Amino acid sequence: MKSLLIALPFLTIGCGSPATAPAPAPVAADTITKDTNSLILPGETHFKSLKQLTFGGDNAEAYWSFGGKQLSFQVTNTTWGDTCDQIRFFNPFTDDLKASAPPKISIHNGRTTCSYFLPGDSLILFASTHLAGPQCPPVPERKPGGKYTWPIYDSFDIFVSDLKGSIRKQLTTSKGYDAEGTVSPKGDRMVFTSMRDGDLELYTMKLDGSDVKRVTNTLGYDGGAFFSPDGTKLLWRASRPQTPEAIAEYKDLLKQGLVQPTQMELFIANADGSEAKQITSLGKANWAPYWHPSGNKVIFASNHQTERGFPFSLFMVNTDGSGLERLTTSDTFDAFPVFSTDGKYLVFSSNRNNGGTRDTNLFLAEWKD
Repeated sequence: MKSLLIALPFLTIGCGSPATAPAPAPVAADTITKDTNSLILPGETHFKSLKQLTFGGDNAEAYWSFGGKQLSFQVTNTTWGDTCDQIRFFNPFTDDLKASAPPKISIHNGRTTCSYFLPGDSLILFASTHLAGPQCPPVPERKPGGKYTWPIYDSFDIFVSDLKGSIRKQLTTSKGYDAEGTVSPKGDRMVFTSMRDGDLELYTMKLDGSDVKRVTNTLGYDGGAFFSPDGTKLLWRASRPQTPEAIAEYKDLLKQGLVQPTQMELFIANADGSEAKQITSLGKANWAPYWHPSGNKVIFASNHQTERGFPFSLFMVNTDGSGLERLTTSDTFDAFPVFSTDGKYLVFSSNRNNGGTRDTNLFLAEWKD
């Protein structure tokens, strides 16, 4: 498949931003009030209950605090005044986002992405373009019949903020794209994607921005990385152009600040980048991976079972690539799965139960096993 046909309202490349998703079929208005069990579809056997957390706009990339009581997330929601991806946080167990908007971290605006709590849960890191101005950077024009691409804004840098939005430190200052930062459960290092050496590679560094180390060295986009529960390994998505034509296309798009996300597979390596191995060979877009708390499995989003480019469903696979299992069964878009540290909950984004709109909402599942 060369391109994906129907796109969501724009979301940046982010830690795991979606390649594309369809507008779901209209549903009856009263389905918005479904209870937590009726949101679960046939075949979704790992969910004990399912609760809708947001109710409008584009909500994605929700990541747990170290204490497991908060979620930071990326949102575009005009009702809250967020016309361009912004960072907010809330308690998914007690806060009612129908009643009021959660606190906003990215008070300097620009476009923001990939928020992540630091140990202690009083600080959050995220990537932002705000140093280039408070305006939202332009979305690349989608030409008729053109291939689906993600923009790589060179104005993205990574910052640390307190919970009131005050920037405490700028962690990256190199020229070009720096984003997609996540923190090791050990609380000692973070991993991020950067263009500083001319390609989209993974790097790790200490939480104060020092001791930067490059951990990938293969041509292609490397991004959306997460440390394993014990902090010893990395999991990420990557494109690996092989033919001369594919390599030339990748390099040409990169010069334009673009990357095509429609062919990606999952990789695992030691935290220093050694012993890297590809764990999926499914074809199409396999992305937004996250570790199962056991460290022995990986959950991710994929459209590999379809010919039309959608739906995107959640899958789980062993870290050796065996035991592939489909977890969600909606005929639309499910992605950005993230387990709580104790493994009791899974938060993810979905187009389900949105009243026939293109809204992408956050959902919280109790995990059975």
